[in-house]
Amino acid sequence: MTHSSSFVLQSLRLLTLSATLMFSVAHADEYADVSQLVRAGKLPEALIKADQYLAGKPRDPQMRFLKGVIQRDTGKTSDAIATFTRLTEDYPELPEPYNNLAVLYAGQSQFDKARTALEMAIRTNPSYATAHENLGDVYAKLASQAYNKALQLDASNPAVPPKLALIRELFSPAGAKTSRPGPAPISATALPVPAPVVTAPATVAPAPAAKSAVPAPAPAAASVASGNGAEKEAQAAVQAWANAWAAQDVKAYLAAYGKEFNPPGSQSRSAWEAERRQRISNKSKISLKLENLTVTTTGNKAVVKFRQDYKASGLSVSSRKTLDLVKNGDHWQIVKETTGT
Repeated sequence: MTHSSSFVLQSLRLLTLSATLMFSVAHADEYADVSQLVRAGKLPEALIKADQYLAGKPRDPQMRFLKGVIQRDTGKTSDAIATFTRLTEDYPELPEPYNNLAVLYAGQSQFDKARTALEMAIRTNPSYATAHENLGDVYAKLASQAYNKALQLDASNPAVPPKLALIRELFSPAGAKTSRPGPAPISATALPVPAPVVTAPATVAPAPAAKSAVPAPAPAAASVASGNGAEKEAQAAVQAWANAWAAQDVKAYLAAYGKEFNPPGSQSRSAWEAERRQRISNKSKISLKLENLTVTTTGNKAVVKFRQDYKASGLSVSSRKTLDLVKNGDHWQIVKETTGT
């Protein structure tokens, strides 16, 4: 690995699935045991225990994900790539395996593959902030390669050196990327906050500090049980959206989004709707539960925050979600959707 590529690899973050994949209490100790071995640096033992578990439950996404992290930390890059690739094939709804593939590909200076993997992560979850940041880093590295090639072809071009110097400064050891928080252990507990992350090479670091679990005082803030008329209407709109999703009523689900809604990322509205239609309709059954719902209204605008537990096709995902709504006529409609806030 070249010195220049290592800067990008260090700036990419390898997430665990522990904050998004829910698992049964019966299996929690086994996940915790493997994570404890990882924290203690006993990676060979952790890998053996993970393999023993997977011998009986070969499709378990949480343990497979942990196995991929262990493989990567023990230098088995090819094995880790294979593990995360199979996870993307078996669980295309999860963005984290794509993000991890990007980290591994970047470590091999395969930046085109890293870019493709991150674009898939963002397409799967347009609100996935880590993937957006990582994609920016990969684009910067690709730009650096392009500027170097431009200088080789035309060394007299005065416009290129300043651009190249700017990118080199961005990834220099003294740059902002090195100011990230220090090491912290991997957690195998399902939490309603952003998951801890692993930075390359073999260093575990926490995600950016989560917002306080206690909402800041706001005159319009209300719980589900104590909302005023506007808050109750916004709450009812969100519940109707969730009910339509669970019932796989795609028409009602899409109608919950206002004309002002723009899908995050580069997707057009029509492409986003087509993808949502396909993903909802191809499930045999969907279960959706909203918890800890709070509503804040200001005039004809509302912000609804809640914990979302989603189950479909053997996959259980828990996440924090925020919906921004606007009242159009008599209807509250979603204009912005954010995950992990």
